[in-house]
Amino acid sequence: MKYRSVGKSGLKISEIALGSWVTQLNDTAEIDTARDIVRLAYDSGINFFDCADAYSGGDAERFLGETLKQFPRKELVISSKVYFPTGSGVNDRGLSRKHIFESIDQTLKNMQTDYIDLYYCHRFDETTDLTETLRAMSDLVTQGKVLYYGVSEEWGGARLEEAQRIIDRYNLYPITVVQPQYNLIDRYIEHEIMGVCRRHGIGITTFSPLAQGLLTGKYRKGQPLPTGSRATWQADHQINDLLTDENLDKVERLRKVADELGVSLAVLSLAWILQHPEISCVIAGASKPSQLESNLKASGLTIPADAMAKIEEILGFHRFERHVG
Repeated sequence: MKYRSVGKSGLKISEIALGSWVTQLNDTAEIDTARDIVRLAYDSGINFFDCADAYSGGDAERFLGETLKQFPRKELVISSKVYFPTGSGVNDRGLSRKHIFESIDQTLKNMQTDYIDLYYCHRFDETTDLTETLRAMSDLVTQGKVLYYGVSEEWGGARLEEAQRIIDRYNLYPITVVQPQYNLIDRYIEHEIMGVCRRHGIGITTFSPLAQGLLTGKYRKGQPLPTGSRATWQADHQINDLLTDENLDKVERLRKVADELGVSLAVLSLAWILQHPEISCVIAGASKPSQLESNLKASGLTIPADAMAKIEEILGFHRFERHVG
């Protein structure tokens, strides 16, 4: 396993991280499998374990805390997130100072730890002044409850720049990391966010590297949905919305590139993300050990320049730039 710095910080994390969002914690077999996956991850050199208080109503945090306590705390990088509702009260959501302070205390209790390494604002809160949010996150660092903080989705380039101006004005602890969705199909962060992160030394820990399973190659044009696949049960239909003829044609062509390199499409997809120097790690989930074993093959894999060029030709992506005159 190879490791990278999180932006300009001194924190080192594994190129492949394990996302922990176990949903069936009343299922003994699933719990046992999830524990096996965490153990395999640790034994394979993964040191970064990602979670959030919103996953399974806090059960995912409790599961991860209970499972990780068998390992030396100093060898682990543990993250969580704050924003989504944690109760029915009017202040049990968002990024107010009150909700942030109360949420971190519950997260620390759930995780059975004295501190969280990386703490993310899970979304952007339109109802709370940004200065209040940033002061609260910075104060958590001062208190030692959080070592580094960052943001996740809905924080575009303009919001990150505004946050940086506030941080500079009040001499707050800086944003260290962002956690956006990023994969071969969804490359929106290349329009602005990557450039902002380069300028300010912010690391990028990406999630959804396989585009909800599209980039595993199991969905084929003109063929029935695989039994038990996400597309057959996902409530919000994210994967179903991705199953367009255009995307499925791209997947078929990408599969050929992967075959030529002797790797699976999933490994190619993860390795492609890691070719970008702005990326600190890829956060990938796994429902069985074999999936994790496959994901691990992406760490340290260099994709040849000609294959990278072929991938770009297949995707036809163009970074947005407005030209006048």
